[in-house]
Amino acid sequence: MKQRRKVLVIAGPTATGKTACGIRLARKLGGEIISGDSMLVFRGMDIATAKPSREEQEAVPHHLIDICDPADKFTVVDFQEQATRLIEEISQRRRLPIIVGGTGLYLKALLENYHFSSVNESASRREALSAYADTYGNEALHAKLAGLDPAAAERLKINDRRRIIRAIEAREGGDCVSQKKDVVSPFDAFVFGLSMERPVLYERINRRVDLMVEAGLFEEARRFYDAGVPEEAQSMKSIGYRQAIQYFKGELTREACIEKIKQATRNFAKRQITWYKKMPYIHWVMLDAQPDYEACAARMEQMLSGWYL
Repeated sequence: MKQRRKVLVIAGPTATGKTACGIRLARKLGGEIISGDSMLVFRGMDIATAKPSREEQEAVPHHLIDICDPADKFTVVDFQEQATRLIEEISQRRRLPIIVGGTGLYLKALLENYHFSSVNESASRREALSAYADTYGNEALHAKLAGLDPAAAERLKINDRRRIIRAIEAREGGDCVSQKKDVVSPFDAFVFGLSMERPVLYERINRRVDLMVEAGLFEEARRFYDAGVPEEAQSMKSIGYRQAIQYFKGELTREACIEKIKQATRNFAKRQITWYKKMPYIHWVMLDAQPDYEACAARMEQMLSGWYL
């Protein structure tokens, strides 16, 4: 039997400092970082996605960042395939693959080896989808959407069946539908989760949005909007760009747009936490309002004793 490759994962809600912690831990352990974020794959979309800076990316090798044009689609299946390949390549270099990111679906699909298959559209698609949810549950229905459009899946709540079905119907072509997952993970994974008290996290989110606006969030979004990147593109549905388009169309004032981005980001953090509740193997690390990420990485290194060190 082939030996399972070791994989370290740093997950957690947005704005907890996964990038900062991941880089420090990668330096300590001789690791390479694989982005586990569904939006970092898009070239030029840097501010709204909180993409690691050039200096951060140069500090340790990074993968699955800036690999798609903004009009492209990148699915959970694409991530699963490419991350699996990278884990093998990094391991063969005798370095540690470290997945850093907050897209819970991506992490679960990879670590639990979700299997996906294609199905065809039919005239009775809505009824079939509803019946599928009745039989297998709303989570399985949500997984169908995630295979097609991970951004929409992150945006919609698992029990919002009507909107999930509408989102699936809006997608044409072969749906990627989750069928099953393996009982045993294909990897020997150690998963960390960064956590903060909810009020602290929300304050950090609000402040980060303000910093994004100061850094040119609206100007960045405007470039892609004026360049004709379709509004229905996966990249343009991400938090920040989606609200900015409403502002450009005159549907929101600038101030209302900023507040809407903050609220959407806080809601996104809630949904991330919901995903992580389905991952009982996460080792949680609680951080305070002013985290010391060097100390956090050192603490993680100690926790890994016996697994990797």
